[in-house]
Amino acid sequence: MLSADAAPAPYFLNMEDPLTPTDADEIDLDFSLMERVGAGDHTAFRKLVERHQNAVIGTVTKMLGNSSESEDISQQVFLRIWRNAKRYRPDAKFTTYLFTITRNLVFNESRRRGRKKEVSSDEREVNSNQSIEASPHQRPDSELLQAELQHAVDKAIASLPDIQRMAVVLRQYEQLSYEEIAGTLKLSVPAVKSLLFRARTTLREALSGHLES
Repeated sequence: MLSADAAPAPYFLNMEDPLTPTDADEIDLDFSLMERVGAGDHTAFRKLVERHQNAVIGTVTKMLGNSSESEDISQQVFLRIWRNAKRYRPDAKFTTYLFTITRNLVFNESRRRGRKKEVSSDEREVNSNQSIEASPHQRPDSELLQAELQHAVDKAIASLPDIQRMAVVLRQYEQLSYEEIAGTLKLSVPAVKSLLFRARTTLREALSGHLES
C-alpha cells in the first residue's frame, strides 16, 4: 500500500481546477486548415492530422485499452474528417468536432464488442505487471510506488462507464472545457459536471487504499 506522502492524490481528482484556455490563434489555424481540406488540399489535411493525431490516438487508447486497433480507429476518425470536410461549419471549436467523431467511433466499437474495454482484465494485469516489475533493483522506491499508483489509476479509470470515462479523458488528459465536453457528448454543462463528480467519487473510492497511509 502506498502512503499519502509517497503518492499524492492523482491530479484528475481535482476536476474543478481551471484549465488554460486554448489560444485563439490555434483555433483560427484549425478553421483555416479545415477550409483548405474542404477544397481538397492534401497538404492542409496532413498538417491537420499531424496537429491532432496524438490526442486522438491517446483518447482512443485510454477508452479501449492498449489495443492494436487504436491506431486503426484513429485513422477512421481522420478519414471521416476528410470525407466530410466540405460540409464542415465552424459552429464550435474544431476539437469539439474532432472528439465528437472520436466519441462516436469509440462508443460504436465498445457496443460492438459488448463490453467496456477491449483488453481483457487478465491481459491488462499481465502487461501492467511486466511494466511494474521490470528491473526492480534498478529503479528507486519512489518510481516503483509511482508505477504502482499509475497501474491503480489506469485500472480505476478503465472500470468507469464509457461516458464517464470519456468525460474524464477529455477533461483531464485533453484539457477540454466543460462546454467543449458538453458539445462532444451532446449533454448540458450541468450534466457534464455531474458525470465528472460521479466519476471522481468512484475513482476516490477505488484508489482510497493507495492514498491513505
